[in-house]
Amino acid sequence: MISYLNGQLIVKKERFIIIDVNGVGYKVFLSKKSMYQLPAIGNDIKVFCFLNVKENIMDLYGFLNYEEYEFFKILDKIKGVGPKISLEISALGSLDNIKERLLDPQQRDFVFQDIPGLGSKRAMTIILELTGKISSFAKATADKKEVKDEVVEALIGLGFSKQKAKEALDQVSEDVTSEERIQEALKILGRK
Repeated sequence: MISYLNGQLIVKKERFIIIDVNGVGYKVFLSKKSMYQLPAIGNDIKVFCFLNVKENIMDLYGFLNYEEYEFFKILDKIKGVGPKISLEISALGSLDNIKERLLDPQQRDFVFQDIPGLGSKRAMTIILELTGKISSFAKATADKKEVKDEVVEALIGLGFSKQKAKEALDQVSEDVTSEERIQEALKILGRK
């Protein structure tokens, strides 16, 4: 499964990009918000990816940060919500912001109003599903942050500055164990 790409941005269209990773071009769909945050063509880019495999489809959906990727995976499991809508919702803002708006009865109906193709019935389904799942996701995100902080502290303990440790860890997938993250970060730090 492809969950992370690091390469050169070679094509930028309205809804997708193509990233050259060691001579192989990957077409990755991004949210509108993410498209505005991209570097210029020819620059390096890192994206977390979700590989959507159906009968006759294999699409990659990309995220500029890990939290959006995790949120997307929750949204994509909701019945009647496809990956394209999940992609746009996951980019609406921070999880705390969405949670706050979903739990506020005055804002709840307007949270998803700018998402094309999302009717009010489906929006209500998403709201009902998310209000139950959103708190468990917030806890999981906090736990990952705690693990990330521990990995940074381990690298600092090995004599690296906090900034260097964070820069190296930004290049390492979060889908591996803490030990593997430390090993990969050490390889990166050893090259500098």
